[in-house]
Amino acid sequence: MRIPVAHPALPGHFPGHPVVPGVVLLDAVIAELPRHAGADVRVTGFPAVKFLAPLLPEREFEVSFTVKRPGQATFDVRADGTKLVSGTVAYEARMPDRAG
Repeated sequence: MRIPVAHPALPGHFPGHPVVPGVVLLDAVIAELPRHAGADVRVTGFPAVKFLAPLLPEREFEVSFTVKRPGQATFDVRADGTKLVSGTVAYEARMPDRAG
């Protein structure tokens, strides 16, 4: 994955020296979680998150998960082998819509 330099969050974070905001990285964690969980899930929280190093725009990164217990996983965001973010994400399965 990568965050393009044209991402709308970058111009104000920080002018002249863009760094990908933490919330954008957490959004990437949320986007990758259904692939890991094997189902459509809804994130219910981030009980713990540590931002360890900045991510520059256009830099390739990956998100990995390890199940901690049902409905909770730890995650790491890495670029070139360097851990940028680590934490815990809580989630639950989405219930199908009951229309009609």
